[in-house]
Amino acid sequence: MYLTRHQTLEGPRWALDGNFLPRQFSLGMLLELPASAFKGFLTAIPTETIAVGEVVAPIEPTQEVWASGVTYLRSRDARKAESNVGDVYERVYDAERPEIFFKALGWRVKGHLTPIRIRQDSHWNVPEPELTLVINRQLEVVGFCVGNDVSSRSIEGENPLYLPQAKTYNGSCALGPGIRLASAGQIKDTPIRLEILRGGSPAFEGDIRSSQMKRSFEELAAYLGRELDFPQGVFLMTGTGLVPPDTFSLQPGDVVRITVADLLLENEVQA
Repeated sequence: MYLTRHQTLEGPRWALDGNFLPRQFSLGMLLELPASAFKGFLTAIPTETIAVGEVVAPIEPTQEVWASGVTYLRSRDARKAESNVGDVYERVYDAERPEIFFKALGWRVKGHLTPIRIRQDSHWNVPEPELTLVINRQLEVVGFCVGNDVSSRSIEGENPLYLPQAKTYNGSCALGPGIRLASAGQIKDTPIRLEILRGGSPAFEGDIRSSQMKRSFEELAAYLGRELDFPQGVFLMTGTGLVPPDTFSLQPGDVVRITVADLLLENEVQA
């Protein structure tokens, strides 16, 4: 099952497998349910006309986006190299407790074919392609989408306490194009690909699989929910293992394409 959100004259509206759901349907309503009830709930809802209208970010204002850091070995090594205190990243990679941080409110998230941004006060900026979990009220993984955790590496590298400024600003978070409903076990070995085009030509390409993560999806979801409630669900980015070389930084006009399984998220970079 595949959920998409479309912009219509009456406002955003959800669709299931290409057909509009009733206007009163909301993602929050679905994510209040246990995973075992999803299929029965969705199949009982009558769909309407074929969905039309621009695809927008598959998230509502009632959901938040959180993110995981240093979950891949490549990310640990890159963070160590960029930072003045690189040992903190090695320590969190080996620790029992993962790094989890707040990324964005639902209304700030950009969707497929919507511009993302780089900070004007940072000289080193990169996309971070991430399989992004969709988690319900009961902290069960119920689906995934593509995520881009756009990051200012120069700011984070200067001081880890600057992480919120490096990670959270206008245009720094993109999700899309829709939500593929699936369990954690079904997506534990998912291919992830990053392509960055500059002037129409490849500037960077890379591939990895989610099975190369140090931590499991269930572990990350459980830590996120230890002292936090998400009555209408939450999105959790799971970290990146695809890091461009230190000589690379995003520029205005670059096009970032991230593929997770069969889902493609594309965004152009603005200053």
